[in-house]
Amino acid sequence: MDPAGQDINLNSPNKGLLSDSMTDVPVDTGVAARTPAVEGLTEAEEEELRAELAKVEEEIVTLRQVLAAKERHCGELKRKLGLSALEGLKQNLTRSWHDVQVSNAYRKTQETLSQAGQKTSAALSTVGSAISRKLGDMRNSTTFKSFEDRVGTIKSKVVGGGENGGGNLPSPAGSGDKPLPDPAPF
Repeated sequence: MDPAGQDINLNSPNKGLLSDSMTDVPVDTGVAARTPAVEGLTEAEEEELRAELAKVEEEIVTLRQVLAAKERHCGELKRKLGLSALEGLKQNLTRSWHDVQVSNAYRKTQETLSQAGQKTSAALSTVGSAISRKLGDMRNSTTFKSFEDRVGTIKSKVVGGGENGGGNLPSPAGSGDKPLPDPAPF
């Protein structure tokens, strides 16, 4: 039978049967006939069970053949539509990512992280305000003003040279013969 002309309709009497080479699990009815009967079964019950087993195994083979025919047909349709395996993988990943995003675990995690970010932002803002306030308080303190005055006095002595009593400071050159270069203001 030519694969293109196969009937893949499940209601068909042919049921998309493939060649014998497509059967991947051979059914050996001889194995069932060789096993000893389970105690407590009559010979008629045993024969009935064996017949049912053979029928189920035959249905399994038929279903495998139908599945193989359907998969082949699906592949042909995808090829005709220009859908590649990469495109299918892309669609599967997109669908999976969407499924993750709508899951309860993802939503709860996202909500928790959002709340943690807001709390961290608020805490850092509070710390920044506190540091700024403390620096302002420190600058207005008497100790800082006293320190600032001392630095200002030293600066004026260094920058002003001999005008403000800077002549009392030793010369960095050591000899005093050469004038000091004009320093840049602070």
